[in-house]
Amino acid sequence: MATVSPENTWSYTLNLPNDPRSAWIARITLRGVLSSHELNELRDDAELLTSELVTNAYRYSDGPVELRIRELPEEGVRISVWDTNPDIPEPFGRPVIRPVAPRRAAETTYGRGLLIVRRCADNWGSHSIGEGWSGPGFRGKWLWCELGAKKPAGGARCRKVTPLVGGA
Repeated sequence: MATVSPENTWSYTLNLPNDPRSAWIARITLRGVLSSHELNELRDDAELLTSELVTNAYRYSDGPVELRIRELPEEGVRISVWDTNPDIPEPFGRPVIRPVAPRRAAETTYGRGLLIVRRCADNWGSHSIGEGWSGPGFRGKWLWCELGAKKPAGGARCRKVTPLVGGA
């Protein structure tokens, strides 16, 4: 059975180096894509989630990063980030069962990014790619999230979530 794609669907790919400035470049690119497709209502949440995914890739892999932004049916977007580390981090590999223990202020600088993505995205997931999956030496993982164009009644999904300082 053949599947039919909606007309005029779009997708963008950005290749980024393993560099701390990559999250900033990814946000600027995302902002341009969403503006050009008249999806400005997604911009704030999408920028936060993109920044967290790209920052995670930079911090926990040693190679390049790829950002994909793709249209979803009913005017939403899927944001996917690939990196060279095939290990799926706990917040994306399985549900977090234990409550997050309170931390001292000095300990809260890192480690919240993917939990923010899980909390704010409409949908999220991951896929690990082992050696030989798409050719010799190709490995890594995809982490992705989706946002629909319709916001909750209260406005932005992530209003109460503060972005990480310095990395995102």
